Amino acid sequence: MINKFTKEGENMNIIEIIDKKRLGKELSNDEIKYFIEGYTKNKIPDYQAAAFIMAVCINGMNEDEIISMTTAMADSGEKLDLSDISDLVVDKHSTGGVGDKVTLIVSPIIASLGIPVAKMSGRGLGITGGTVDKLQSIPAYRTDISIDEFKNNVKEIGISLISQTMDLAPADKKIYALRDSIAAVNSIPLIASSIMSKKIAAGTNKIVIDITYGSGAFMKNKLQAKRLAKCMKEIWKGKDRQICCVISKMDQPLGYSIGNILEVIEAVKALHGEMKEDVQEIVFEICIQMLKLAGRKETRSQLEKEIWNAINSGKAFDKFVQMAQRQGADVSYLYDLDKFEKAPIIIPVISDKSGYVKELSAEKIGKVSINLGAGRKNKEEEIDKRVGIILCKKIGDRVENGECLAYIHANNSEILDSQIDAIKSAYKIVSDVVNSEKVVDEII
Repeated sequence: MINKFTKEGENMNIIEIIDKKRLGKELSNDEIKYFIEGYTKNKIPDYQAAAFIMAVCINGMNEDEIISMTTAMADSGEKLDLSDISDLVVDKHSTGGVGDKVTLIVSPIIASLGIPVAKMSGRGLGITGGTVDKLQSIPAYRTDISIDEFKNNVKEIGISLISQTMDLAPADKKIYALRDSIAAVNSIPLIASSIMSKKIAAGTNKIVIDITYGSGAFMKNKLQAKRLAKCMKEIWKGKDRQICCVISKMDQPLGYSIGNILEVIEAVKALHGEMKEDVQEIVFEICIQMLKLAGRKETRSQLEKEIWNAINSGKAFDKFVQMAQRQGADVSYLYDLDKFEKAPIIIPVISDKSGYVKELSAEKIGKVSINLGAGRKNKEEEIDKRVGIILCKKIGDRVENGECLAYIHANNSEILDSQIDAIKSAYKIVSDVVNSEKVVDEII
C-alpha cells in the first residue's frame, strides 16, 4: 500500500504544483508523488486534479517526470505477483481505437494455445471503446471479480479478463475516468503512465502493446506513435521484463462494427473464422508477437497455422466460452447471437454517389457512436450497449449510388438525421480505383 504523506509532502501546495506545470516547468519526483497520493486519498478534489491533468496534457512531461508519474501510480495500491501461475503469462494492451475488439479475439486464441493470459482492461475513453464495456455487454459477465478468483481462473483455465480493481493502481483508475470527462486523453505522458502503471501493478512481465495512430486514435501520426513506444520501452527498461510494440493504423474503424454488443458479436464471429481482412491482419500479428514473447521458436508460417487451427478447431471459441462461464456470464448468448438485445431503431445510411471509398474517418464514426450513446460524455454517464454502427463499405470498396454505406443502431429518432449526415461526411468517395491499406505498420 502507499505510504502516508511525508512531513515535506504535507508542506507542499497543490495550487503551486498546478501552477508550476501550467507554466511548463519540470516537476520533482516528490511533487508528482504528492499529487498522486493526495488524489488517491481524496485529499485533492476532482477540480484541482482536472487542472493538473490538463496542464500535463497541454505542456507535457519529460522522461524523468513520466517515470515518476508511472511509479507513483503503480505504487498507489497493491501489486500482484503472477509468478506462482507461470513464467509465461503474457499480456496484450491497445492504446485504443474505433471498433477495436482485438482483445476479445486474441486472448482466447493465445490461451487455447497453452499460453496463460491474465488481463485487466479499462472502459471506453473518448471515442475509443473499452474492453470492459464490451465484456459487460455479455449478460451477467462479472468483470469485478476478486484478485484470488482472477488468479485461480488463470491457473485453472488459462485466461481471465477483468476490470481494473481498486486495489491495483487506484490512482490510475481515478485519473483514467477523469481524463475521459475533461478531453485530456491524447497525451503521451498520460497514456504511457496509465498503461504502464497498470501493467507494473498487475505483475505483467511480458506484454505486447498495440499503439494505434490516425484519426480514430489518440496518436494522430506515426511519429507520435513511435514516441509513445519509445517512452513505454524506457519505463520498462531495467525491470527484467519484455515488451513489444506493434504500430498500427487507425484512420478507419477496425472491422465492421462499432458499439459494445455489436463488437462482441463481431468478435464471436471472428473466433469462428469470420474476420474482415484488417481485423485478421492485426489479430494474427499480435498473436504471433505474444507467442514469440512466450518463447515460441517456430517460423511465422508455422505460428499462423497454429492460430488458424485454434480458430477452425473451435478451441479458441471454447476458451472464450469457458472464461465467460467462469465469470458468471449467460453463455447461451455466445451460442445464439440473435439473443443479444437489439437497438429499437436500425436504419440504413444510403450513398448518394458512385465510386470507390478513398477515406472513412474513424474519428467521425467514433463521434457518431458517442452521440448515439455507445460511449460516455462524462465519467458518470451510463452507456447504451445496444447502439452503434455497422459498416457496409470500407476503404477500397466499390459503392453504387443508392447502395448502403452503413446501418445505424439507435435508441433516439430525434438525432437520426444529424447522425446520418455525419456518417456520410465520414466517407470520401472518388471515381478512381482505391487499394485497401495494410493495418500493421511497424514492430518495435
